[in-house]
Amino acid sequence: MSQNRIDIELSTETLTSVDGALTTLEQALLMLIGLTPEERKGTSRMGDKSEAFCRQAVVAFSENPDVLPRNFDLDAYRRDLATLDNLRPRLSRMRRLLERMEDTDTALGSDLMANSLEGYAVLKVSGKGAGLDSLREMLSARFSRSPRPAAAPPAPAPQPPAA
Repeated sequence: MSQNRIDIELSTETLTSVDGALTTLEQALLMLIGLTPEERKGTSRMGDKSEAFCRQAVVAFSENPDVLPRNFDLDAYRRDLATLDNLRPRLSRMRRLLERMEDTDTALGSDLMANSLEGYAVLKVSGKGAGLDSLREMLSARFSRSPRPAAAPPAPAPQPPAA
């Protein structure tokens, strides 16, 4: 093998442990929600400036609760901010872990593809007449191109109206 970016093996014990941890996370975080694509599009996003605004607003609202409408739930507003502060460090850790998992997935796929291509190239040259024709043909399917659809003939140019 000419490429070996990563060489790991996930043991049954490791996979069982990871699956158990994921199940624990899923159970512990049942209250999390999922948004539809339409809901995501229509939802306001909180950037850095908006977050500073919200943090200033909670102070202002807490100091002046009498100016808020009666149906404004200040306690729920404070809980939302506290939950955001508690969620973010965990989200950051999950993103880092997900990025490492995706990078590992990419490296494994790259190793497999590079080494498959290397082995296929050798098989094409040295496997002739060695009873490997069907194997070579099976592997060559990856490189077969489906015929391109015939281009539609150009539309005839419009004719000027007869006088």
